[in-house]
Amino acid sequence: MTPAQPPLADLFARYLNQQSSAHAEGLGLADAEGEVVPYDAVPVQPVEPRLAWSEALAVLVPLGIDAGGRLPAAPPEWPALVASHEPEVALPFALGNYPQLVRHLPALLQASDARARSAPVHSVAPALLDWARVQSATRQPLATLLAVGVLRLAREYDVAEELLRDVRPTLPKAWLSVAANEAAALAWQRGQTEQADALWAAQAESVPILFNRGVASLFLGRTDAARTFLTRATAELPEVGAWHHLGRLYLALAEMRR
Repeated sequence: MTPAQPPLADLFARYLNQQSSAHAEGLGLADAEGEVVPYDAVPVQPVEPRLAWSEALAVLVPLGIDAGGRLPAAPPEWPALVASHEPEVALPFALGNYPQLVRHLPALLQASDARARSAPVHSVAPALLDWARVQSATRQPLATLLAVGVLRLAREYDVAEELLRDVRPTLPKAWLSVAANEAAALAWQRGQTEQADALWAAQAESVPILFNRGVASLFLGRTDAARTFLTRATAELPEVGAWHHLGRLYLALAEMRR
């Protein structure tokens, strides 16, 4: 027997309650006020900021960090950043990044390298800079490294590098692997792909490092190595997680390029 579906009115009310809760937490969908969006210009549904924020912190657990219960509060401009960020192709598993950024399959299939663009994503950068400086002033590892990741996502590379350089000497040992991964991800996303590849190669193995070695190998033309790294990484990631599915997508691309 097929279970009865809840009434449409109940489903709609549940959806409205979820959206209301997200807006109350500053994680509602951003409005495209004053912007003209051509019909069918966006290939998929917009990414929910709450989901993106959850995935942006997912790297901590496989790196051995227990952030403890409740997620840190997102920056006030996070929904706008999520809404305005163009699709990515070669995305490292790092703080601030979320798998839903890889959402334009034609671009992924046609990509021949991992060159990054250095233009800012959106005019939200000043507000993000203020938020990041407040996080850095706390001298807390998670707050500062998360600020580094979000600034990297917004392509404020120089400020992210400065914050990372200042915090690394003060980090507890448990956080050094997170900082090392952030340094490599920063190099990768600003277009210094060979340097990032070398940094990941020098780090101790973990699921995120295997994932990122796989991404680097895939987009630097080492298909066999990419398959090896991505197979090992995805085998350890929860199958219900978006990072697992992104790893499988990259693995499929590696198989196509054999």
